[in-house]
Amino acid sequence: MYLAVIDIISGADILIYPLGLCSLVMVFILCERSYALRRDAIMPPDLVEAVVDGRPITGGQESVLARIIEFSERHPGDEDAVKAFARLEVNRMERGIPYLDIIYAAAPLIGLTGTVWSLLRVFSSISGETGLPDPVAFTSGVALALSATLLGLTIAIPALVGGGYLQRRVENYAAQLDVILERVLGRTETSENESGA
Repeated sequence: MYLAVIDIISGADILIYPLGLCSLVMVFILCERSYALRRDAIMPPDLVEAVVDGRPITGGQESVLARIIEFSERHPGDEDAVKAFARLEVNRMERGIPYLDIIYAAAPLIGLTGTVWSLLRVFSSISGETGLPDPVAFTSGVALALSATLLGLTIAIPALVGGGYLQRRVENYAAQLDVILERVLGRTETSENESGA
């Protein structure tokens, strides 16, 4: 098994470097965004309950929802600014996820380039005198040529699945924030009316 993996990697030739870079970037984005998009970092349950129940807000000070509440308290009566700030926070949640789409598209193409490159080398080794290749070398060469495509697909599939999952998570949070934002804006108006009275 170990030797088969080494053969696949060596079959990708020089294109193993861009494929490796795609792989590292993909793993970093998936891990970093999965951690950054945990519920406590976006909408801690205790903070959501405090907003919904109209209680004093405590806890979750570093979360996205807490930043939106703080912004709304600093800009009372400016609903458009608060909604724009909330959209910016959603945009920040999406940071890095579009790169997964690029990796998903680029990795198989890089792998296909490696396959074509390797096949050109295999076919150029056909003997000019006989017009026939060495059967063993030809078969192993074609098998190695396909390894670059295999690596590209191995990188593209997790990028596609992970990117879709993270994007769906951001969309869910955005929908929930829209609902809670109405409550936050209502809360700000109430406190503004009370201070005016």
